[in-house]
Amino acid sequence: MPFKIISNATLATMRDDQSYGLIPSAAIAIKDGEIAWLGPMASIPDELTSQSAELLDCGNRLLTPGLIDCHTHIVYAGDRATEFEKRLQGASYEEIAQSGGGINSTVVQTREACQQALYAQADSRLSGLMNEGVTTLEIKSGYGLDSDNEIKMLKVADQLAKTRQIRIQKTFLGAHSLPPEYAGQKDAYIDHVCNVMLPAAFEAGLVDAVDGFCESIAFSVEQMQRVFDKAQSLGLAVKLHAEQLSHLGSAVMAAQRGALSVDHIEFLRPDEARLLAENKTVAVLLPGAFYTLNETQKPPVEALREHKVPIAIATDLNPGSSPLNSLLLAMNMACTLFSLTPVEALAGTTINAAKALGLEKETGSLEVGKSADLVIWDTDNPAMLAYQIGANPCLSTMVAGEWRKNSLSGQERS
Repeated sequence: MPFKIISNATLATMRDDQSYGLIPSAAIAIKDGEIAWLGPMASIPDELTSQSAELLDCGNRLLTPGLIDCHTHIVYAGDRATEFEKRLQGASYEEIAQSGGGINSTVVQTREACQQALYAQADSRLSGLMNEGVTTLEIKSGYGLDSDNEIKMLKVADQLAKTRQIRIQKTFLGAHSLPPEYAGQKDAYIDHVCNVMLPAAFEAGLVDAVDGFCESIAFSVEQMQRVFDKAQSLGLAVKLHAEQLSHLGSAVMAAQRGALSVDHIEFLRPDEARLLAENKTVAVLLPGAFYTLNETQKPPVEALREHKVPIAIATDLNPGSSPLNSLLLAMNMACTLFSLTPVEALAGTTINAAKALGLEKETGSLEVGKSADLVIWDTDNPAMLAYQIGANPCLSTMVAGEWRKNSLSGQERS
């Protein structure tokens, strides 16, 4: 198969999270869906250009790895706009949840929706992320809270992966909230998650990883350990919603169990960052939830930097605490709210987000042998991606060596 060559580009290789890894006046060659060569245009081998079937001049524009949104809940029905109003009137997230709102209000709507309706709603949300250059996405279940409905959600995620040009990781989140039929029976519900729900989803081939919500309004550290035991017995990766509203020691537990990531972590203690680093657990920051819930406790970014914990950023797109349908905006918010640098923001949505999904050998940076997941941006400055608010400079997106529909492939956009 001939090479596809993109020339005259400013490459941000993102091979690590310390710099953009810029290569100006560069070219990149694609073959069989993978990156075959990249480097300065002056060094491009003659055999590549002689075997090229497609040549795109980038016009000095920026070319980055495809963006990765490593924490989303995009499969759900309905909305929670009324709760948004209640929070503005002074109600807390915990108060809304304890009064029957919160996650369980979405559970009711999601259970009532058919798979086709859930697909249509999720597909619309997915389009917004794809239009910003997202090439890999994690989708969690967690609004079904019984076997049939959790599997229904995961089937929607699987259907999206098969019908759209995007890589999707499916995460089982049965331990998200206590469903109404198990009121007052948290341990019994965790038994059901471990013995019935998770095995059924796993047997259906619909689970890449297992997550849970460890919080006073959800499940305890000990209960999440039981879920992890079951997940790891099945050979599944684990991750955790940890230390979002209070400190329970859940992030340390998850890291010591080899979790891919701990997410939110506003209440992580600075001295605990060392344990994340030692266990190669990624810290996933979710500024959309911090912003929406009007929180004030910030994650310990300086401690994460000091101990060289990989920092990822995601939208946490969900109907309640983070109705954020823009990864570019999440990057800006991570900079303005959590004081990340633009380099850290781009690393957080490329190489470190890939690590949070266990996909760093496949995607997340521009390196020979990795999947050709690329974005061409209408700028030559990578800081622009985190700097602008409400702008979308994405021009073209390639996934596994194929231009996404409506992307440019050899001609300028008019």
